Amino acid sequence: MGKGATVLLWWVVLVIMWCAVGGVLGHLEGGGEERQESEGGEHELFLMHDSKQMVKTDAGEMRVVRSAAGRSIVEKPMQIGFITMEPKSLFVPQYLDSSLILFIRRGEAKVGSIYNDELVEKQLKIGDLYTIPAGSAFYLVNTGEGQRLHIICSIDMSESLKMDTFQSFFLGGGTHPTSILTGFAPETLSTAFNISMSELEEIMTRQEGGPIIYIKDSQQPSTWAKFLEMKTQDKVKHLKRIMGFDVETEQKHGTWWSWRKLLNSVIGNENKKQPVEPTEPYNLYDRKPDFKNSYGWSIALDESDYSALADSGVGIYSVNLTAGSMMAPHLNPTATEIGIVLKGSGTVKVVFPNGTSAMDAKVREGDVFWVPRYFPFCQIASRTGPFEFFGFTTSARRNRPQFLAGANSLLKSMRGSEFAMAFGVSKDKYDHMVNSQREAVILPSPDVSPPDERKKETGTETERVLKLIKGFGNDVMMGF
Repeated sequence: MGKGATVLLWWVVLVIMWCAVGGVLGHLEGGGEERQESEGGEHELFLMHDSKQMVKTDAGEMRVVRSAAGRSIVEKPMQIGFITMEPKSLFVPQYLDSSLILFIRRGEAKVGSIYNDELVEKQLKIGDLYTIPAGSAFYLVNTGEGQRLHIICSIDMSESLKMDTFQSFFLGGGTHPTSILTGFAPETLSTAFNISMSELEEIMTRQEGGPIIYIKDSQQPSTWAKFLEMKTQDKVKHLKRIMGFDVETEQKHGTWWSWRKLLNSVIGNENKKQPVEPTEPYNLYDRKPDFKNSYGWSIALDESDYSALADSGVGIYSVNLTAGSMMAPHLNPTATEIGIVLKGSGTVKVVFPNGTSAMDAKVREGDVFWVPRYFPFCQIASRTGPFEFFGFTTSARRNRPQFLAGANSLLKSMRGSEFAMAFGVSKDKYDHMVNSQREAVILPSPDVSPPDERKKETGTETERVLKLIKGFGNDVMMGF
């Protein structure tokens, strides 16, 4: 190859690299021109499609959904977990390097956890919320008669070991799952438990059903089935023995660390503040809606409503829209929002800071989406039925969403000649735009609004309103 051809080739490579870098930077800056299109042509930038199966057995499974690579939730490293358990099944005792907030979507459950060296068991039903701090040992039992248990949980990895996802430490196990005890030499465990090597081998190799197992066996009860039938004080002693505690020596001489200190020492959180009282469940559906009208309702839960959220730093919300209705365009000034569709279908629209569309995606039951803090967005129910979604926010403080349309909108509160001039129209025309919508927060679509309140607009009037909105995006946003 000649010198001239070599130089030309290098120029071609440099141009390609420059274009690639420029395209990536343009996308990250929110230009919105380069979009990832789904088969239906929908932009799905903030849909969480990255799903990973963490546990799978005959008795149940757990999978985790997270944001796509490079689109992390900045304020809090959070993932969403989905746990499914068959009737009469057990998620074996373990602790995590991450904090959980459990939400019982369907079924009934019993959760056992350790607080201040005491075992606390709580019965949970549909709509219940329950928090489990990082490093706290716990187990789950499906107590519903003939009913599958469905749990949605937030997984806060702020205190985690900073791996790709959360890390489980199984307290009991055998060949599957593997107990954390198997990392010690058999001689060490034999001495620690004060049992023979043969007895140790029988215990440490018996479990092979996986992390989620059936607790009843028609032929022979499992080890964990026997555990669940113990009295509370016996369960605590059993859990301590699993970790190598000599209970009688501990009570007599006080030479062993407490259960919690031992767990904290494993993940390096010994000096972290821990809850001093057991967490009580909080039922989301027992609470009256914070807002309700003919087109839907919404609930927002913060640390002032449920004190356990103060330790987690996570908020909860739930929204139900009637067919065709819309959660008015708004923004969250204090937190990023993660939503899980519980029922029905709809559309989620998100806007970049520069006024271009960031996402316009159709979602249905089981989909997970997230909206960055400050980004304007709205949700619209399909005309086929109600649209219900539930989710978490990255702050436990009270969220005060700023609405951009509706009777309580920011634009209406700040109406004046300044805004009219920003649009380049008279104050009368601006007032007409912000005063025409009589509903607030949850708005009707034209097809579901009452006939006597529906305004007939000519094509010219509609075009004029659209022009005003477009001008708002270009002028007021100042070209971000």
